[in-house]
Amino acid sequence: MTNTVISSPKIAIKNVTKVYQGTSRNVTALDNVSLDIQANEFVVIVGPSGCGKTTLLNIIAGLEKTSDGEVQVDGKPVREPGSDRGVIFQQYALFPWLTVQQNVEFGLKIKGVSRQKRAEIARHYLELVGLKDFPNALPKELSGGMKQRCAIARAYAANPSILLMDEPFAALDALTRVQMQEQLQKTWEQERKTAFFITHDVDEAVFLGTRVIIMKHGGIREETIIDLPFPRDNEMRLSEKFIELRNKVFRGVYLKPEDS
Repeated sequence: MTNTVISSPKIAIKNVTKVYQGTSRNVTALDNVSLDIQANEFVVIVGPSGCGKTTLLNIIAGLEKTSDGEVQVDGKPVREPGSDRGVIFQQYALFPWLTVQQNVEFGLKIKGVSRQKRAEIARHYLELVGLKDFPNALPKELSGGMKQRCAIARAYAANPSILLMDEPFAALDALTRVQMQEQLQKTWEQERKTAFFITHDVDEAVFLGTRVIIMKHGGIREETIIDLPFPRDNEMRLSEKFIELRNKVFRGVYLKPEDS
């Protein structure tokens, strides 16, 4: 008889509820949410504004506490932020007085990594995200897409096992956004971090994700396995399978009743 080994989830979200206390009434942002995310998955969360997506990300990051339930990473309860979780927000959050390379090196410097080693690591990730020719540029000299690539390189350089991304491409123009999606997919394909990615863009969700979770009213309503092969390129967006998956997710987000 063969014993089947079932691996523990990388992230375990267990019956998480989050209630914000208001002056006139309380607001329930998350209502008994449970979700397991395995190591190296790229899970994308989509849903209308106010459905609890960012609240859930902040709890995983350790930036907010639950009202009930808990989140575990590698079997340990999340109590506070940690170096095992890198966070990339919609705003680039770069230090304007530091160069591109200095921004990427920042977390490594805080950890006490030697100058030579952190420069080596920074150069590797700048090349990975297509910024190898801009190590000495200041953020003000970069386009929006380049700033976000720098933020992604900085997150990867710190070597977290989990990347948490809250609509990182929302502020970019459509063409740059598509380019950034392809760049991120290539980077993830090489590095294979566990990723938790929030977006309102259904095409973005299907292109990047291995699994798409639809949230509404503070709860998980539906999930879709994205069984598209890797590596993915922009030509894939025209394939019948991509369009089929895109339509399925679109229906779940926009066409099904809000109380479904």
